[in-house]
Amino acid sequence: MTKQDTTLWDQQRNKIISKKGGWLIGDGVYCHGYEMMNELVGKVSYMQVVVLNATGRLPERRLAECIEAAHICLSWPDSRIWCNHIGALGGTMRASSVASTVAGVLATDSRSYGIKPLKAGLSFIQAAMLAFNNGVSVADIVTNECAKHGGKPFIMGYGRPIAKGDERVPAMERVAKNLGFPVGAHLKLAYEIESVLDERFNEGMNINGYMSAFLSDQGFSPDEVYLICSTLVASGVTACYVDMRNRPAGTFLPLRCDDVLYQGKPHRLLPEQKEEL
Repeated sequence: MTKQDTTLWDQQRNKIISKKGGWLIGDGVYCHGYEMMNELVGKVSYMQVVVLNATGRLPERRLAECIEAAHICLSWPDSRIWCNHIGALGGTMRASSVASTVAGVLATDSRSYGIKPLKAGLSFIQAAMLAFNNGVSVADIVTNECAKHGGKPFIMGYGRPIAKGDERVPAMERVAKNLGFPVGAHLKLAYEIESVLDERFNEGMNINGYMSAFLSDQGFSPDEVYLICSTLVASGVTACYVDMRNRPAGTFLPLRCDDVLYQGKPHRLLPEQKEEL
């Protein structure tokens, strides 16, 4: 512990300091410089405030509508999906809706699926854009990325484990077009990468790849998108919770003992059992 550490801690004792906002009694409630009751409530959308709280910047409404549409695309009421599975289990076990939804949201904080891959998708397309601007061809970008995985097309934002294509991409393309967003530099590069992957591996772009490129074109960093999308799947988790909460308890994927295939060491007798024999 240094003297500088103790000085800093002493400055924070018995007080809460915020650079984001707060309630000034008799004055108003402030959020990143905006007086909430008069400048935000009823004048901007909830998603605009979500982005404001995550980044400190108030986006235009049409951009917030695109981000909101992505939330809808990425929150399905299907109990087979990992996070929704947890919500359904909470419902069948009669846990609270808050506990079940939050547990489902926590499951998206994974390197393999959920929000972190979206963050990784932005990191990839932004690094790819930097390489492209430095003269690396799209074909070489794909080759170099595949080389990290033994030549396999494991590129964040592309491919899908169950089926080729992603119905959410055309949906988001339609939303962006209707709201007047042009195809930006990152998205153009993402399409070119998709073309190479399709030719070499018969793989296409998924919703992660599209949104990573689109949000990169809007000037967001990977960390900012991670913050904005923290509760991305909450609505779908709640839907699956309600589905099972309204059914008889314990009826979500119940198992019998003989449903479990044991592949461990063979059963053995304990010493006292041997004595009885």
